Amino acid sequence: MPELPEVEVVRRGLDRWVGGRTVAGAEVLHPRAVRRHAAGAEDFADRLAGTRVRDVCRRGKYLWLPLGADLALLAHLGMSGQLLVQPERAPDEKHLRIRVTFADPAGGELRFVDQRTFGGLSLHPVTADGLPDVIAHIARDPLDPEFDEDAFHAALRRRRTTVKRALLDQSLISGVGNIYADEALWRSGLHYDRPTATLTRPATAALVIHIRDVMTAALAAGGTSFDSLYVNVNGQSGYFERSLDVYGREDQPCRRCATPVRRRPWMNRSSYFCPRCQRPPRAAAGRSA
Repeated sequence: MPELPEVEVVRRGLDRWVGGRTVAGAEVLHPRAVRRHAAGAEDFADRLAGTRVRDVCRRGKYLWLPLGADLALLAHLGMSGQLLVQPERAPDEKHLRIRVTFADPAGGELRFVDQRTFGGLSLHPVTADGLPDVIAHIARDPLDPEFDEDAFHAALRRRRTTVKRALLDQSLISGVGNIYADEALWRSGLHYDRPTATLTRPATAALVIHIRDVMTAALAAGGTSFDSLYVNVNGQSGYFERSLDVYGREDQPCRRCATPVRRRPWMNRSSYFCPRCQRPPRAAAGRSA
């Protein structure tokens, strides 16, 4: 699933193009793309037609379009979902799942393309805070001006878990995934197996700073794209992978100390770290060093 910088790149592109426009209609080309809309494809298209897109919002990895005061179109990008802005006469993409057209003379289409069909679009009522109700539990992300660092530190200290697991817990801090967790932990000098209960307030503050820094740098580069599956609304890939310090660099020298970067299996994924800069905690040293 794309992480915060990739989703924010898409949000910015959509906001410039669809904000304030009225939907003329929607065509669902694959039923799996609306499987999270319980009433089905026909209801999805009927309810979407005639609505006005107020703006484009994001919290963490989640993206939605507010439609009036009490309804939102939520986008689940999944592993390969793309929201593309295309001219109406552009050839259909091979994996086009949903087509949305607009009523004004500007024309063009918003297309949801998804090769692996893990993603989709769905309509949901919104909470008093303006969130689609199905993501009301998602925490604020570190780029949100209202992100509470003190509350985040207190929550970390209460959890009986490890720091990378905590960073990927979207109910604790949103927007961070495997790539940016590894990058922020390397910048912070923290091993992924470090117990959260051992983090001091300065260590947590430094970690949040590094998360923000790496995400801000990724945003400036258009996100991270390892293949053609992540693109922005114009179909262009991000290039932050060229600047990654540790993720995907197994056996390459650490940019700080030249020690070869290591990769370890972790929760059906991989963790990349420098064994010198990111010393494992004693209990984990035997299995992670």
